[in-house]
Amino acid sequence: MSEARKPSDYKSAIKPIWCPGCGDYGVLSAITRAFALLQLAPEEIAVISGIGCAARIPAYIGAYGFHGLHGRALPMATGLKLARPELTVLAAGGDGDIYSIGGNHFLHACRRNVDITLLVMDNRIYGMTKGQPSPTTEPDFSTHLYPAGTHLQPLNAMAIALIAGANYVARAFSGDPNGLAAEIAQAIRHPGFSVIEILSPCVTFRPGQKAWKRQVQRGALTPAATLPEALAAVTTGPQLATGVVWKGDRPPYAGPDPAAGKKLQDLLEGFAP
Repeated sequence: MSEARKPSDYKSAIKPIWCPGCGDYGVLSAITRAFALLQLAPEEIAVISGIGCAARIPAYIGAYGFHGLHGRALPMATGLKLARPELTVLAAGGDGDIYSIGGNHFLHACRRNVDITLLVMDNRIYGMTKGQPSPTTEPDFSTHLYPAGTHLQPLNAMAIALIAGANYVARAFSGDPNGLAAEIAQAIRHPGFSVIEILSPCVTFRPGQKAWKRQVQRGALTPAATLPEALAAVTTGPQLATGVVWKGDRPPYAGPDPAAGKKLQDLLEGFAP
């Protein structure tokens, strides 16, 4: 029998260039550990991203990857999975990339329930573009663009994921790479669209998030028996609680049956004068 694959077997030769202390280092480590837990072949993995600090992840993984356009990770990941269903497809991005410019794609990815896993690194700020407020920034948090805060209600993306139809919804913490690795592996195994919102501190523009290490309530979320119970947990419970909140049983969407569709020539004839 061949030797078991190790996390290092899934790392590329490119060194990460995130700020020292960035939570995304922990996420990257957890991803490679998850692949090792599942003993996936690198050539059977694809990691897709858009734009932003978190979107650099595909370059640091020794598997197929695509660093695409801002907010467009999910449509690219969806198309790839439907075309190549044998691949394990991950999409990765930050709270700005996925929830703001990519928000419409997030909604429909949850609704379609294609068998892909989405990792959202949520630091409640735009890091790459120097600290603007993101959809998850607290209303009174001061930034250079909004010194008095935005006074806008933060987006509760986990609630949206549940309502829109995601089949697996969880929150995790980048400061616990072993626990996060197990979470990612579980999400990959679960059929359908899986969402893990990862608390990933931005120590450059949100230095106060260093306190998350002692504030995060690990394992406080547990799988709910019903959707209303899951919604109650993510809307009224602590926002720094981690764990799986929902494991649905909706069958994944695998695309239309090509045999059931019309042939191209038949379609063209329908437009003939």
